[in-house]
Amino acid sequence: MMSLEQRSDLQAGRKALEAGAWQDARLAFERLLQVEETPEALEGLGLAAWWLDLADVVFDSRERAFRGYRSRGDDRSAARVAVWMAWDSAAFRGEEGVAKGWLQRARRLLEGQPDSPEHAFLAARDAVFTLLDDGDPDAAEALAREAIRVAQAIGAIDYEMVGRALLGFAMITTGRVTEGLRELDEVSAAILAGELTDRLLIALAGCYLIGACDRARDHGRAVQWCERVKEHSRKWGLKPLFAVCRTQYASVCMWRGAWDEAERELTSACDELAICRPAMTTDGLARLGELRRRQGRLDEAASLLDRSGGHPIASLGRAALALDRNDRQSAVELAERHLRRLPVKNRTERAAALEVLIRAHAAPGPDRLRVRARAALDELRSIAAAANTPPLRASASLAAGLISLAAGESETARREFEDAVDLFEKCGAPFETAHARVHLASVLGKLGRTEAAVGEIDRAREALTRLDARLELATADAVRQRLTSPEPAEAPRETSGLTARELEVLRLISGGLSNQAIADRLCISEHTVHRHVANTLSKLDVPSRSAAVAQAAKLGLL
Repeated sequence: MMSLEQRSDLQAGRKALEAGAWQDARLAFERLLQVEETPEALEGLGLAAWWLDLADVVFDSRERAFRGYRSRGDDRSAARVAVWMAWDSAAFRGEEGVAKGWLQRARRLLEGQPDSPEHAFLAARDAVFTLLDDGDPDAAEALAREAIRVAQAIGAIDYEMVGRALLGFAMITTGRVTEGLRELDEVSAAILAGELTDRLLIALAGCYLIGACDRARDHGRAVQWCERVKEHSRKWGLKPLFAVCRTQYASVCMWRGAWDEAERELTSACDELAICRPAMTTDGLARLGELRRRQGRLDEAASLLDRSGGHPIASLGRAALALDRNDRQSAVELAERHLRRLPVKNRTERAAALEVLIRAHAAPGPDRLRVRARAALDELRSIAAAANTPPLRASASLAAGLISLAAGESETARREFEDAVDLFEKCGAPFETAHARVHLASVLGKLGRTEAAVGEIDRAREALTRLDARLELATADAVRQRLTSPEPAEAPRETSGLTARELEVLRLISGGLSNQAIADRLCISEHTVHRHVANTLSKLDVPSRSAAVAQAAKLGLL
């Protein structure tokens, strides 16, 4: 039996947790443990330490609490701690195998037990792992529905709304965006009406809302929830959730062209997560790598993506980076590898990889490549039609334009590019709009509509200059020069004076590679690369690398 003083300390610790006073809670539980070790006090200390980012205390306290509950025969409480241990193993240490082991232990302990909050907690946490780590939205949907069922049976509104947020997330991932958004809207209403009381579950539901909106490319909804979750996390000192929310918010900033803000959010979030949840830093690093890629800082992008390991954003980023460097074969292989890891029903995640695959295949070349590109386009169009969101429809139009252009169908390509420009502009995506304008200008030039083409390229250049998107801007400059300069008089590609190796180096320069990176790629010395660059500038009679790229594009050498 607990003494009156012990009961007082336990009550004080729990009240401090409810108030978000994590340090006070820690001290109260530590006082209690000095008198007697109980699993309740250990569990309380573990939760306080979790909020204070004291990883060693978290693992020690929770492992002892688990053993204490088991020895007492309280399997429900032991299962609750086991679910927390699964979460901790993944977030603090990146030990996914250990995490799954803890989840299985929780399942075993809850077998045959009547419905309880622990059953809902387990189903929801299992759904998160299944959706985000395994990429299986169907299984995640089933688990989310189980969390909802249990929560409704026991009247636990907080767990029901977390389950509905995950259900909406899973539905959107399968491409059922309208159905998914309906679930998310209900969760939004419940949170705003004050129906939820558990601060952690409120924040988690908000994070799942943001993740689902990001996957649907519904950035308007996402930014609203980012602000709310950030405010909630700041108020209650929920640092890990605040950092995660910042990485998601950064993607919204990237889409809307607020790249400086995206960089600040990602840098701060990565710094915070490196301290409090080191295993969770890969998401922020991968998103920062994607930002660097869009900026044209390709070497920095490659380094960040490599540090992100097998994270899906990094895997896809490496494919896009290969394409930026004109390495179409590697881009195809990396995009196809990424797609093989995703079930066909994981539709909204597959869309981004399909976009890269189509860009890589949609170039003059063998018909078999365009056949593969059209198969990818069919899948992308199907995803866009089911989702019916402007960003995905814009993406499908852009992809269709690229394939039409490669097939010599300039009029069809023009219409598709125009639709892509209009849709991207409508949803406030300046980089994507400018990218589509560059393609539209190019095809208008082919159709002899030079004045309209120059107007499009100038609008693209204005946006790209403001964003400081260096590689895309260089491409736009080359298109503009081609549009406004007279055709060279019978200057054959192979008689420009450049050797095959000099042309190879020049193409890598156009991809944004430094001399050292080119040397590494071609297995030659940096000095040799420098000599090739000097010879190229001399032969093309230009003063700089960027001018050489522009001149080579004009001559059709790239």
